[in-house]
Amino acid sequence: MLDRPLPDPLDFLQQVMADGDFIVLTGAGISTPSGIPDYRDTDGVRRGRQPMMYQEFLAAPESRRRYWARAMLGWPRVRQARPNAAHEALASLQRHGRIGGLITQNVDTLHDQAGSHDVIELHGSLHRVLCLDCGQRSERDSIQHLMETQNPYLAGVDAVQAPDGDTQLDPAFEARFQVPHCPHCAGERMKPDVVFFGENVAQPTAARAMALAENAAGMLVVGSSLMAYSAFRLCRVIADRGKPLIAINLGKTRADELLDLKIEASCEQLLPLLTERLT
Repeated sequence: MLDRPLPDPLDFLQQVMADGDFIVLTGAGISTPSGIPDYRDTDGVRRGRQPMMYQEFLAAPESRRRYWARAMLGWPRVRQARPNAAHEALASLQRHGRIGGLITQNVDTLHDQAGSHDVIELHGSLHRVLCLDCGQRSERDSIQHLMETQNPYLAGVDAVQAPDGDTQLDPAFEARFQVPHCPHCAGERMKPDVVFFGENVAQPTAARAMALAENAAGMLVVGSSLMAYSAFRLCRVIADRGKPLIAINLGKTRADELLDLKIEASCEQLLPLLTERLT
């Protein structure tokens, strides 16, 4: 973090982002105003229980049953979420050629819904389901309909929402749950098309994100603690090359020592103001 006094944050952002070669990296904090919970508090500490690990999901049918029972109840809130002013501001900046690319750690597709294009989804999307047996993908809505048809006993059950479409469901509801089978091969190893904890980002996706960072004039981080290494490594590339690295985030980030400026403000309020200046 720079020791010298900095100008007004909006003035500084307007100056460094004026040529349109900046890129943006977003995290869960940009989607919380849309009603999707985040994983961490302002100190970067994970909230609630440990999320399911990829190895645990693969290891046992009971783990997949537990995951899908909770996810079936959590999906409607994700599906109904809509972009907020921060998503719309970034879409406007991209439309006007004021940012050179957008990378997100989020799996909610809210950037796409807001009108952003060529978004690099580091961690995939909850709107797709991947069969680990045949490799085919299905739309989540179709798998949701299948689960609701096969598990009518869960209709009307209220569960507390958790990050990434998960819920806090009483284990008593899980034992009877019928896990969805792949509509293409009838396999039962279906998973959301997202990167689980303990799973690596797909190599082509990581390579696209890295190439974008290497060629950018600088990077703006929005709503991320950067605790995931897949995002933090992009910040390291920017900082190591002496390019501006700026964050709009409420609370601690893993890259605090690398940042040229951190703005602790609501991205939903700040980004529309920045967009007005840049467009």
